Amino acid sequence: MEINQTPNPDQENAQKPEPAGDEELSMADLLKAEEKVSEKIQSRGIVSVKVVQVTADLVLVDIGEKKEGAIPLVEFQDEKTPVAGDEVQAVLDKKGGEGRYTILSHRRARERAAWELTKKLFEAKERVKGKVTELVKGGYIVDIAGMRAFMPLSLSELGGAHKHYLPPNAKIKFYITDFNERDRKVVVSRRQVLEEDEKLRRGEVLAEVAPGGVVRGVVSKVTEDSLLVRFQGIEGVVRAEDVAWKDPKEALKTYKRGQRVKCKVLAVDKAGEKIEFGLKQLMANPVDMLKRRFARFARVKAKVVSVAPEGAVVKIGEHTEGWVSAEDYGAEGAPKEGAELNGIVVAINSTNFRLVLSVRKAEEQEDRKRMAQYLKGAPSLTLGQILLENSEDEGEL
Repeated sequence: MEINQTPNPDQENAQKPEPAGDEELSMADLLKAEEKVSEKIQSRGIVSVKVVQVTADLVLVDIGEKKEGAIPLVEFQDEKTPVAGDEVQAVLDKKGGEGRYTILSHRRARERAAWELTKKLFEAKERVKGKVTELVKGGYIVDIAGMRAFMPLSLSELGGAHKHYLPPNAKIKFYITDFNERDRKVVVSRRQVLEEDEKLRRGEVLAEVAPGGVVRGVVSKVTEDSLLVRFQGIEGVVRAEDVAWKDPKEALKTYKRGQRVKCKVLAVDKAGEKIEFGLKQLMANPVDMLKRRFARFARVKAKVVSVAPEGAVVKIGEHTEGWVSAEDYGAEGAPKEGAELNGIVVAINSTNFRLVLSVRKAEEQEDRKRMAQYLKGAPSLTLGQILLENSEDEGEL
C-alpha cells in the first residue's frame, strides 16, 4: 500500500534558511545599479564603467549586461592605458547585437565632459590648466581635459608674439576668452594670465622699493633728455638733470642700451607703476668737493681764460674754473686773456660749479694788510710830544 505524504509547509519553511537582509539589499542595489548603467548607456549619457579585461585592441568593460561592452584601445593613446578594475568614462557609440560587442567611446565621453567643464570654467572666468598639443599656423592647439581649443600667437605671450615660442606638450595656464557653443569653438589666452601675474609681481617689486634705496638696473633706452632704466621688469626714468652734476646732456651721450647701472630711487608711484631714478646722487657733489678744497675768503691765483662784458672766466689749477664779474675787477679794470690775477673766494656757483672770485676784495684785503703792517711799524708818540704838538697848534691859532 502506497502512502503519499504531503510535506508540511511550516516544516519546509523552517528547514530553509532565510536570506540575510543585507544580502538582499546588496543584490537589489547591484541589479538596480546595472539597470541604471544600462539605461544611461542606451540614452547615450556619459557613464563610468569598470574595466574587465584589456586585449590587444579593446578595453572590455562591464555595462550591466550579459556581454561586456568594448572601447577601442586606441582611444587611450594620449593617456595611461587602463587595467582591470579601473573606472573609465564612456558613451555609447554603436549598440551591440548577436555576437557583437556594444561599442563605447572613451574619447567622445572625455570631449563631452570637457565641453561641459569648459563651459562652466568660461562662465566662472576661472584660470584653466592645459597642454599644448600642436603648433599650427597662427597659433597653438591646446588640450583642455580632452577637448581641443585654439590659442592665437597674439594671445600666447606678453605683448603678443609673431612666432612660436612654446614647445609641444608644454603645460600652460590660460583663460577661456571665447566660447562658441553653436560652432563648438573655443579660444584661450595665456597672455591674460601672464599679464595678471606680471601686474602682481610688479606690485610686489614696487612695495619693496622706497625713495633713498639703491638698486641695479639696465639701460633700456637713451633719449635726448633722459635715460630709461629697466629694474626687475619695471621701466624707470632718469631725467637729464639727475644723470650727472655737470654737463648732463653730454653725460647722457656716454650711456648705451644694455649698460648696467647703479641707481638711487628718487620717487615711487605705486598706482602708476613708475619709478624715478638718479645717477648723480651716487656721485660726489662737486660743490661739496670745492668747499673742502677752497674755504670761503681763501686767496687763490687764477689765469684768465676769456673775457666778456659781464665778467671773466678764469682757471684755478687744471680742473677748477672760476668767475670774476665786472663789478669785482681790480683797480686796473678788465683783465686781459692769459693774464694772471689774485682773487678771493666769495661763493660757489652750484649750477656750473665755478668758484666766484673777487679781485677787488682781494686788493682791499691786501690794502688793509699793508695798512696794518704800516701802523704796526710806525713809532708811538709820548705824552710830552702829544702835549707839545697841541700847544704849538694853539700858538698858531
